[in-house]
Amino acid sequence: MHSIDEDRLEDWVDLFAEDCVYKILSRENFDSGLPLELMSCYGKAMLDDRILSLREANLYNIHWDRHILGGIEVLGIEEDNWLIKANYTLYQTTNKGDSELFSVGSYHDKIVSVDGVLKFKEKIVIVDTFAVIRLLSTPI
Repeated sequence: MHSIDEDRLEDWVDLFAEDCVYKILSRENFDSGLPLELMSCYGKAMLDDRILSLREANLYNIHWDRHILGGIEVLGIEEDNWLIKANYTLYQTTNKGDSELFSVGSYHDKIVSVDGVLKFKEKIVIVDTFAVIRLLSTPI
């Protein structure tokens, strides 16, 4: 999360395997098995495009993120993927210096070794705070 918090979004993308999945969905939809997502990217190329559009095309609220992680749990191994779950809290600070709680939830990760380097095969972000108070621009 340091790469997001330090606005090194390109480095964040490098943490993913080429055939990765990144999704953000509400806890309600996750618990109900409903497929509607707030954001989804299939493959590292889609993540690259998302970051490129943030850097060059999109206008969004300028802010700094600060993630706080806790409750990290290794759930086991499934088909050479490490299954990891962690809770997060995400604050955003505006360029005027105002900090607000932006999102609370959990990460459900599958991590795989790619040429000896651990990469996210899947990162599913489950947001408890479904009503996003501002534009969802940067990754959670």
